[in-house]
Amino acid sequence: MSAVLDLEQQPYLHRQDAQGITTLTLNRPKQYNALSQAMLHALQTELDLIAKEEHINVVIIAAEGKAFCAGHDLKEIRSQHDEAFCHTLFQQCGKVMQTINQLPQPVIAQVQGIATAAGCQLVAACDLAVSVDTAKFATSGINVGLFCSTPAVPLSRNLPRKQAMELLLTGDFIDASTALQYGLINRVVPAEQLVSSVQVLAESIAAKSTTAIRMGKQLFYKQLEMPLIDAYRYAAEVMVCNIMDDDAKEGIDAFIQKRQPVWKK
Repeated sequence: MSAVLDLEQQPYLHRQDAQGITTLTLNRPKQYNALSQAMLHALQTELDLIAKEEHINVVIIAAEGKAFCAGHDLKEIRSQHDEAFCHTLFQQCGKVMQTINQLPQPVIAQVQGIATAAGCQLVAACDLAVSVDTAKFATSGINVGLFCSTPAVPLSRNLPRKQAMELLLTGDFIDASTALQYGLINRVVPAEQLVSSVQVLAESIAAKSTTAIRMGKQLFYKQLEMPLIDAYRYAAEVMVCNIMDDDAKEGIDAFIQKRQPVWKK
């Protein structure tokens, strides 16, 4: 992989591939894995590569240290405080989040610590999220006079409106059980079970038809933005394409013959 290095010559991201599953680990623990320009560039670079890699079926985003991600690097923003820099930074961040959404492979956030502001945005942008029971979540920009406008985009698409607005307006932390109740995350587990729980979930998805998963992810997000009648039309078209694919034929035959399907990969 092509690694982006910090001043101490440490990669901003670690990448590990195993059995069709790629784990990208944020590797800036002393800075709470803040989404600096370099970190965003490292994420974008790897995601762009993964999008073209057909042997990768699932992506896990993990992190080193106590924090999953503390949002943008406020020290960097203050040191580079001009309109052009901020415009580039937030456009860059939005592109990373959209890339996660548009990636053919499902993306799972493996949350081992706090996720605040754009870090909470990163969790919300992932397709699935599993968290330790001690993790906390907040869109805390409002506490420094900055409404979390870009985190509001995936947050408002994952949470009920009033819960999303309360987080955005107060900046208050919620615990993992509340995040689960709100729909920000899928599962809450003890710390010692986090990696194994995410691995089981990733392996379950990786074992399915790659074609069906990729078609399904694209369909899921695209139809959300459509009126109901258009969503059903589009979904029907996707179903036709899916059912004519060799994997669907194999899956149906395997079901009828009471055997395990053998997907084309």
